[in-house]
Amino acid sequence: MGAHCEGVKGATADFVCFHCPLVASAEAKPLQQYSRSLKENKSHQKRTLPSQTSTIWRFYFTMSGITMRDIGRQLGVSAVTVSKALAGKSGVSEEMRQKIIRRASELGYVNPNAPQTTPTSGLDVGILIPENFFSVVSFYATFYKQLVQALTDAGHFGIMELVTHDMQTALTLPNLLRSRHVDALICLGQLTSPYMQLLTRQEMPVICLDFHDPFVTTDAIVSDNAFGAAQLTYWLIEQGHRDIGFVGDIKATSSIMERYLGFLSAMLMKDLPVRPECVFSDRDPEGSMFHTFQLPEKMPTAFVVNCDMSAQALITDLQSRGYRVPEDISVVGFDDFCPTAGNTPPLTTFRVNCPAMCRMAVKLIGERCAGDRKTVGRVVIGGECVFRDSAASVSVIH
Repeated sequence: MGAHCEGVKGATADFVCFHCPLVASAEAKPLQQYSRSLKENKSHQKRTLPSQTSTIWRFYFTMSGITMRDIGRQLGVSAVTVSKALAGKSGVSEEMRQKIIRRASELGYVNPNAPQTTPTSGLDVGILIPENFFSVVSFYATFYKQLVQALTDAGHFGIMELVTHDMQTALTLPNLLRSRHVDALICLGQLTSPYMQLLTRQEMPVICLDFHDPFVTTDAIVSDNAFGAAQLTYWLIEQGHRDIGFVGDIKATSSIMERYLGFLSAMLMKDLPVRPECVFSDRDPEGSMFHTFQLPEKMPTAFVVNCDMSAQALITDLQSRGYRVPEDISVVGFDDFCPTAGNTPPLTTFRVNCPAMCRMAVKLIGERCAGDRKTVGRVVIGGECVFRDSAASVSVIH
C-alpha cells in the first residue's frame, strides 16, 4: 500500500489510491470507470456505487479535487444550485439543500469559499506604540493600560512593543512580527504611512487606534476630534472671545489635524479671523514636546491646544512670563488626561472616551480574527466637554 493511503478506513493491501503506482483491486474499478466518465463529460447523474466502496469513493474524490459540478451531476442540479446551497443563500429548497450538504460531506468536498475561522478568545494581540509618544506619565501609557484591560476582559492577551524612529525609517518589522508571537496588531498612536503599509502586508488583522491613515486600507478607531475642538471653540466664542489661537503641530498626526480643522470651522462659521502668528507648534520634528513656546507679540485672549499635556506646558510658560490663566488668557486642552500640577488651574478640555475606543478595537480584532475581513473603515467614538477653571469669559477677564 502507498504511504499516503495509510490510515484510510477500510483500505486493504489489495487497494491503494489511484495516485499509488500499484494496481487497484476489482472493488475500486467502478471508481476508475466513474472517473473516466467524469473526464469524458458523460451523463451519469443516476449512477450509484456499491456501499462497500463509500469510504474509498470519499477518499478518492478528496484526493482528486471534486468540484461543485461533480456534486450537481450526482444530484441532477446545476453547479450554481450547489453553490447557493453550500453558501446558505436563497433559491434552493431546504430538502435539496440538505441533500447537497450531505453529498458534499460524503465526498469529502471542501468549500474553498467557506470563511476560515479561528478562536475568538485567547488571542495574542500585539500593541505597537511609537516610542516618542510613550512615557511612564503620558496619555498613551494610560490608554495602553485601558486597552490591556479591555483585552483581558475579552479573554485575550496584550503584548506591547515600542516602535522607534529608526525602525520606521528603515522599515524594520517589530520583533512581535518577526518572531510570529501574535495573532493580530493594534497600533496605538500614529505611525508613518510607509510603516503602516509594511504592517498591513503581513497578512494579519491590523487596527489603528487613535489615528487613521488615508494611505492604508484598515480599520481605525478615533475620537470625535473635529467635533470636540469645534465645541470648545464655540464655547470660547460664547464667552466673548474673538481673538483665539491654536497650538499644535498640525501635520504631526491625523488627530491634531482634525482638531485644528474643528477649531478653524468654528472660527469660520462665526466669521472670525485667525491670525497666522497665533497658530504654532507644540513639538519638534522628532515629536519631543516643547516646554517653552514661540508666542506672538500681540497675544490672543484664548488658546485651543491640541492636547492636555501641551495645554499644561503652555500655561506654565505663560505664567513664567507674567500672564495669569484664566484672568489674562484662557486655555483649553483636549483628552481630559493631564492632572493639575503646581499652580496651574484645572483644565477645561474635551474628554476622549478611551474605554469605549478600546472596547471597539478589541471587538473589531475579534471579528477580524474570526474570519470577517470586510473593512469597516473609520469608527468615530464620541466624547464630551468638561469645563473647569483654565478658561473664563472675557467679561470676567476684564
